[in-house]
Amino acid sequence: MTTLLVASEEINFVTKLGAVNPQEFSTIYRLFLPQISKYLVRRVEPSNVEDLASQIFEIAWRKRYQAPKGFELPWLFKIAGFVVANHRRKEAAKTNLILALRPQDSSPSAEEIALSDLGLSEAWAKLSPRDRQVIALSSFEGLDNKTAAKVLEISTNAYALRLSKAKTKLKTLLSQDL
Repeated sequence: MTTLLVASEEINFVTKLGAVNPQEFSTIYRLFLPQISKYLVRRVEPSNVEDLASQIFEIAWRKRYQAPKGFELPWLFKIAGFVVANHRRKEAAKTNLILALRPQDSSPSAEEIALSDLGLSEAWAKLSPRDRQVIALSSFEGLDNKTAAKVLEISTNAYALRLSKAKTKLKTLLSQDL
């Protein structure tokens, strides 16, 4: 008999909440948006807060007939919890997809191989960014002088001269380490 009484009370409670008008919802939105946003900031990236808050209130609007009077904020937090959980699952799925699509046995780049040698790495770090770029275009990217010169928007002769000087600097730095 108690189950019938509890069921009838629940039905009564739901029918009392059935009429949430747009003005009342708008008031709830303005009142609770800052609190929902603070809740989200602590749980997701700041760039996602606005989108997730809009999702929460969109769901709240669709389910407004289920909103318990006087308990709107906890109800919104409950919705927010589900939205955040779904967001995290989607982000994890994206990450897993990216990892799954990455080649299994990818080889290191030419630059990674060259920099794995500590002496070469130190000498490389001592070169100017301009010298590193000139050598990288030739050695790591495999560009010929003409193409590399176009990348740098200089003449082929100017590129060849810069490359020669950069290689000489690198050789000098390497010999100093020995």
